[in-house]
Amino acid sequence: MTSDERIRCHWARTDALLQAYHDTEWGVPEHDSRALWEKLMLDGFQAGLSWRLILSRREAFREAFAGFRPEIVAGYGEKEVGQLLANQGIIRSQAKIRAVIRNARAYLAMREAGEDFAGFVWDSVQGKPVMGDGAGTATRSIAGNELSASLKKRGFSFVGPVIVHAWMQAGGLINDHETECFCRTRGK
Repeated sequence: MTSDERIRCHWARTDALLQAYHDTEWGVPEHDSRALWEKLMLDGFQAGLSWRLILSRREAFREAFAGFRPEIVAGYGEKEVGQLLANQGIIRSQAKIRAVIRNARAYLAMREAGEDFAGFVWDSVQGKPVMGDGAGTATRSIAGNELSASLKKRGFSFVGPVIVHAWMQAGGLINDHETECFCRTRGK
């Protein structure tokens, strides 16, 4: 427990950075297309690593990727990839960096085709958050599996079912707060 005595999800009980993220962002329904895209890119970087590490470097990621503005990132070429691989403030995975650039292009292609990213994402859950089972242990979901496949069809990469499920939790599309967590009923 924390000093304010509210019960949180287990993963956010002992670390101040994770607690602040949990209390103010995680699971809060996000409807802004660019913000959703940023969260998906960060979840891709998190694959195989701790979320705390990504959170602690989030500002460095934002700086390195021009505020996660797809219009800019889509234009990155080999020069920028080299600069990103040398940037000690971010995760220097060539595969993940190249995926962000590809995903910026896929995001823009959707927009150019008249498809709003946030609308597309929220349509996958019929416009309202799906309630998880409250156990706090799920790493996949039917909704995440389906959205992962849809994103891949649109040219996205590093969007496997586990990454997409975690992103849906973070973006409030799936409410996976634990049953006893004070945030479980937020927005109901």
